[in-house]
Amino acid sequence: MASRPDYYKILGVGKNASDEEIKKAYRKLARQYHPDRNPGDKKAEERFKEISQAHDVLSDSDKRKAYDRGTGPFSFGTGGGGFDPGAFSGSFSDILSNLFGSGGGAQRGPGGRQGDVRSGRAAPRGRDLETEVSLTFDQAVNGAQVPLAVPTSKACPTCHGTGAKAGTSPKVCPVCNGRGVEAQSQGIFSISQPCSNCGGSGTVIEDPCVTCHGSGAQRSVRRLRVNIPAGVHDGSRVRLAGKGEAGLRGSQAGDLYVITRVSDSPVFKWAGDNLEVEVPLTIPEAMQGAVVEVPTLKGSKRLRVAPGTKHGTVQRLRGEGAPKLGGKGRSDIHYRFLIDVPEKLTAEQQDAVDRLSKVMNGDPRAKLFEDAGGGKARKEA
Repeated sequence: MASRPDYYKILGVGKNASDEEIKKAYRKLARQYHPDRNPGDKKAEERFKEISQAHDVLSDSDKRKAYDRGTGPFSFGTGGGGFDPGAFSGSFSDILSNLFGSGGGAQRGPGGRQGDVRSGRAAPRGRDLETEVSLTFDQAVNGAQVPLAVPTSKACPTCHGTGAKAGTSPKVCPVCNGRGVEAQSQGIFSISQPCSNCGGSGTVIEDPCVTCHGSGAQRSVRRLRVNIPAGVHDGSRVRLAGKGEAGLRGSQAGDLYVITRVSDSPVFKWAGDNLEVEVPLTIPEAMQGAVVEVPTLKGSKRLRVAPGTKHGTVQRLRGEGAPKLGGKGRSDIHYRFLIDVPEKLTAEQQDAVDRLSKVMNGDPRAKLFEDAGGGKARKEA
């Protein structure tokens, strides 16, 4: 009997682990053993494949149930026996579609099984994949070509996707007779649910493949270089059509979605689609007005500060921001003026402030108390 991989042990979680615990364990291990962090380390790459395989199964409730029961593509038993192809119209694609998902692109035959070539129905579309890429702020603004290592799967080269040991075949499930579902009658209603014996695959594997342990697939790592368009933000989702998991029997591949994680800039901050820069002003500049130099993405420009500029005033430079996705021009840069008040004054500065305070007329808080009660509240305080 072929050894059964312990996916819980691979991820370092208990059998009662929650979905969130499984997700956290996977992310931690995936970062540790990712091929980009361990270039040329074959052991790390194999470990990464195991981790991805374990997460792929345990993160899906149906696959996890079938795995826990030891049924469906995860059945590990003894014995052999032949396989009647006429009794299993769904072909072996059902095994892989149950494990990796159809991606929503396949039609279904009788009993809820994926159609096959013999019935004239299209084979299941490959599964969509998702990965993340880290970018600097400059890469996000200007666009970049970045390397990616994407965990994916392919049909097992030993069993060609059947999950069964060479010379044997999966057998039709004796409980559901290959339909993959069980029906229960409750009065006038009939409720169908995935077969408790085969996990919905319609077959059981009594003698699993020694290479893939009955899953019918092998984890692999695809390496590619991806062009990230200029103007992406943190959390942008870039779709790469046809770069996902390969479809069964040469059918359409799924898509790859790349989520961008952009590091912060020490100068520029995102404000919606625009950029914002905080520009300090001295008290004399804010009071008298000035011409100040401010940074842009391509160098610097001069801005005129109007006399009497208040703290938080914003000026805008049109078309100087990041490129807009879809080639729709560039966004703007907003410059927010912040009046810089020194924490400590020199003797000369203190003297100047004292002289200024003597010539400044009026009480800027007078109207505040008038609105609060005609000056009454101020007198009582």
